[in-house]
Amino acid sequence: MTRKDILEDPSIGNKAEAFEAFDDIPTNPNLARTIGQVVAGRYSRRDMFKGALAVTTTTALFGTSAMIAPRQASATGTSRYNFTELEWANDTMHHVAEGYDAEILLRWGDPITADAPEFDVMNQTAAAQLKQFGYNNDYVGFTPLNDAGTRGLLCVNHEYTNEEVMFPGLGRQDQAAFAGMTPELVDIEMAAHGGTVVEIEKETTGAWRLNRDSRYNRRITPLDTKMTLSGPAAGHVRMQTSEDPEGRSVIGTLNNCAGGMTPWGTYLMAEENFHGYFWTDVLDADGKPDLSALAEADIKRHDRYGVPGMWYNWGVHHARFNLDREPNEPNRFGWIVEVDPRDPEAMPVKHTALGRFRHEGCETTVSADGRLVIYSGDDNRFDYMYKYVSGGTVGEDKAANSALLSDGTLYVARFDEDGTIAWLPLVHGEGPLTAENGFNDQGDVVIDTRLAADLLGATPMDRPEDAQPRGDGSVYLMLTNNSRRKPDQLNAANPRPENTFGHIIEIKEDAGDHGATAGTWSILVRCGDPSVAEVGALWNPETSTNGWFGSPDNAAIDADGRLWISTDQGGNWGETGKSDGLYALETEGAARGTSKLFFRCPVGGEMCGPYFTDDQETLFVAVQHPGTDGTKDLAGFERDSTFEDPATRWPDFDPAMPPRPAVVVITKQGGGKIAV
Repeated sequence: MTRKDILEDPSIGNKAEAFEAFDDIPTNPNLARTIGQVVAGRYSRRDMFKGALAVTTTTALFGTSAMIAPRQASATGTSRYNFTELEWANDTMHHVAEGYDAEILLRWGDPITADAPEFDVMNQTAAAQLKQFGYNNDYVGFTPLNDAGTRGLLCVNHEYTNEEVMFPGLGRQDQAAFAGMTPELVDIEMAAHGGTVVEIEKETTGAWRLNRDSRYNRRITPLDTKMTLSGPAAGHVRMQTSEDPEGRSVIGTLNNCAGGMTPWGTYLMAEENFHGYFWTDVLDADGKPDLSALAEADIKRHDRYGVPGMWYNWGVHHARFNLDREPNEPNRFGWIVEVDPRDPEAMPVKHTALGRFRHEGCETTVSADGRLVIYSGDDNRFDYMYKYVSGGTVGEDKAANSALLSDGTLYVARFDEDGTIAWLPLVHGEGPLTAENGFNDQGDVVIDTRLAADLLGATPMDRPEDAQPRGDGSVYLMLTNNSRRKPDQLNAANPRPENTFGHIIEIKEDAGDHGATAGTWSILVRCGDPSVAEVGALWNPETSTNGWFGSPDNAAIDADGRLWISTDQGGNWGETGKSDGLYALETEGAARGTSKLFFRCPVGGEMCGPYFTDDQETLFVAVQHPGTDGTKDLAGFERDSTFEDPATRWPDFDPAMPPRPAVVVITKQGGGKIAV
């Protein structure tokens, strides 16, 4: 499928869906050993095609009762999640389990500083947006400011923008060659990207509110936030541009999807689909980017990352996003950014030792001997799972701790047929990572992390996203989907072609140590409707019709060690009929593989976050792009959303206001821990 085919596809309703469809085409040419083939190696191919594989793996995990159809309501008495399950549906509202409140805390455009103007959706400006809450809130983190945890700093990523529901009278821009995008509108978009840090307080009533007068409140954007570079790529010749001839600083961060909080309270922003923001004026006869003026090695490097994606036209108005004028600028994105939320004057740092790829999340933990460990997926079909282990140990000194992000080893995962996992070090001079293969130094290795991982024989995965570590050495890896899986790749992990539902893998690091270089892996659940045999889903039979889900994305581990999963079906939610939501998923004992629905989004919205406070009495979740994705499948609406005619006007339900991405705060009525 070409870009032209996607733009003309009537089933695609907005630019974000088009971007997602185009990215469905993998950039990894190294598909000789997919995760499907690895898993297939553990089972007879004849059994797979006879259907015995699904039975074998299901009974091995859950017993023969696992082949029973899902129940209307969970009857298990062993669940560690104490709440009445929500019923699934899809409508214009958000919904939470009975006995809980879900209140809007922050919405796109809300002023966050004392001098910020009130939001005027009909008269937006970049200057105003730089002092207002950004668009499409994704990751949410929290670090307390007092011992009671009733004051703290909320850290929120803003992933991307939806022009067709963001600006009045504009419409879908990718189909119109961005004809309506003026320099001012582009700057507003840029100001709406990035991140937000704000102080919030818990009132005596139990409700949380923004403190607009706090000195901590600020926006971090690709428009105006200067950042420094650390690690092996800092100062590298391939990081140097006309604006930064030393290659040691960069303006801004973008497409910040999931993230993480460090043990010392700093905020990590993951740069994901950065390739879509780069532009070229040079096109071939078919309208595709023509990079023939570049060196052959640079063409290969950019192709492996999908650069230039041209899903935003920022490069028309800002030279640094134009590949023709700044061919090194893409190398300065695709990193992990560290922000100190307690020091508004501190310059954010892009830590290049953690590798350059489409980072989905950067969840942290500590190894048995005190070293920092960070897990991160590369969110693309047939790409890889990574972790980083610092050389030194976490201590009390914040500056010394931050330096741990610049001096360690980056690993990529190989999932083997015998159920073991090997973490392969991405170190210059080791194995094939030499000058003969295009890697002159460690800077080249981290700039071209994907190419280095290709050479090491890492296992191409089904779109690895968030990876949530637990203190016992477990890691839960979200594999959202892979619609490009072919029929000859059927296997236990995804025994179906065009896998649109995804799965979750559980990793057990050796000796329960996150610093280990080996471990074991198994499948926790295969997602989708278990009542439809052709889907090949795998759940504990106690999972009700409300509890199964598709496309796991972000995850959280609460203070009791329980796993929570949020979903992102994109425009494909019509295949399940369910809104995206937040699910409680059992990982232990007889209830392992049982899922329960706790919260669901309004139509077209994606469930992001989630993040629990330390006392487990508050849960922050984020709903991004409400009223956009798949709205043709909403009964009674059945058309694409626009600013003037959206599928929902959540959360304001004001006829003068379009849908607004928002952070929601969930608390238990009467107080207490969530789901306890």
